[in-house]
Amino acid sequence: MTQPLPAPAMSLLQQAQAAQARGDGPGGRRLLKQALAQVADHPILCNAMGMSLLSTDPAGAADWFERAIQSDSDAPPLWMNLATARRDQGDVAGEREALLQVLHRDQRHVMANVRMAEWHDRAGEESQAQFRWHGVATVLQSLPERSAGLDQLLAHAQARIAARAQALGDQLDAALAPDWGDVPASRRRRFDRCVDALLGRRAIYHNVCHGVHFPFLPADEFFDPAHFPWFAELEAATPAIRAELEALLARPDSGFTPYVAMEAGTPENKWTALDHSEAWSARYLWRYGVRDADMAAACPQTMALLDRLPLAHIPGKGPTAFFSVLKPGTRLPAHTGVSNVRAIVHLPLIVPEGCGFRVGGETRAWVEGQAFAFDDTIEHEAWNDSAELRAVLILDAWNPHLADDERRMLQNLFVALGKIEGAKTLAALAE
Repeated sequence: MTQPLPAPAMSLLQQAQAAQARGDGPGGRRLLKQALAQVADHPILCNAMGMSLLSTDPAGAADWFERAIQSDSDAPPLWMNLATARRDQGDVAGEREALLQVLHRDQRHVMANVRMAEWHDRAGEESQAQFRWHGVATVLQSLPERSAGLDQLLAHAQARIAARAQALGDQLDAALAPDWGDVPASRRRRFDRCVDALLGRRAIYHNVCHGVHFPFLPADEFFDPAHFPWFAELEAATPAIRAELEALLARPDSGFTPYVAMEAGTPENKWTALDHSEAWSARYLWRYGVRDADMAAACPQTMALLDRLPLAHIPGKGPTAFFSVLKPGTRLPAHTGVSNVRAIVHLPLIVPEGCGFRVGGETRAWVEGQAFAFDDTIEHEAWNDSAELRAVLILDAWNPHLADDERRMLQNLFVALGKIEGAKTLAALAE
C-alpha cells in the first residue's frame, strides 16, 4: 500500500499541479523534482511526473510510470497510465502487457477491457476483440447506475458486438446455404435461432409462469401454424367476425371494460398507468369457461365459430375468448402470462399502420385476417402507435405440445382442486 506523502512533499505536489494547470509544465516538473528529492521514487510523485510528460514525451513518461509501479505494482491506475504512454510511443506489445497487468488484478476493470478491445481491433484480432467488448457490455449492464458517459460506452460496445455478429452471421449464412438444399425456412427456424443466439444477435427467452408451469414443454415464442389446422376456418370467418365487432363498437352499450382493473391499494407497478383505463379494453365472449349469452346474441357468427373450435376447455377456468381493443398511442409493457398449458391465439381484425407485437426475441406485425399462436408465458409486449384503434380477437387453445392424456389430466386436476377446501387458492393460479 502506498504510504501518504509527508506534508512538505504534498505541498510541493499541489504547487506543481497548480503550475501545470496554468500551462507551466517545466515549472511544475521542477517542483516535482524538489519533492522527489525529499521522498525518492514515491509512486504518487513518479506518476505525477509521468503525467506531466505524457503529451510531449511518452517515452519519458513511461519511464516515470515504471518507477511508480516498482513501488506500487498492484495499483491499476499506474498500469493504465503506462499502457497509454506505451501506446502513444508506438509500443504495441508494451501497451498490451500493461493492460493485461490491470486485467490480471481486476477482470471487471471497465477501461482496461475497453482498451484491450480496441487493441485487438487495431491488431485485426476480431474474435478476441468481440470477447472483450462482450465483457465491457456485461460489466456496464450489471451496474445499478450509469453516467451518461457510461451509457454511451455501453451503446458503443453493443453496436460493436452487433456489427461483428452481423458480419460473422453473413459469412456463416453463405457457408451453410449449400447444405440447406430444399429445407424450407419454417423447418430451419429453431436452427436459425440457435445460430442467432450463438452470435449474440438475439436472446433466448424462457417461460415465466405466474401460475401453472407444465415442465418440459418447448419454450417456443410463436407456435408453428401447422399445429393448428383449424386456423383456415378461423381466418375465413374474418369478415363476418369483424362486421360483428364493428356493430358492437358502434353501440353505446358495447360492454367493453378496461382490461387492467387492479384492486384498490395495489402498489404502483408497470400496469398502474393502464389501471381502469379504456386505453386497453376487452369484451368477453367466453370467460373462465363460461359462455356469455349476451355476446352469443350480439355476435352469433363469432360465437358459433368459437363453439366449433378446439379451445382449451377447463371447467371453471377456460376457455377465454374476447375482443381486445388498443386505443391510439397505447403501449402495453413487457409482461408474461399465467400458464404454459395454453397457446394464445390472435386473429387481427382492425390493424392500422404503426402497430406491433413482440414475443421474446421476435417482433411481428399483425396482419388482418392472419391468425397466429404464441406462448404468453414468454415475455411479450404490444403497441399501437397509430391514430386509430386496433382490434384483435384473442382466444385460448391448448399448447400443441401437450398430449391428449395430459390435457385430460389437467382438466381433472383443476376439477379436483376446485372441490378440495384449502386447494382453491392453487386452483386460482390457472386464471
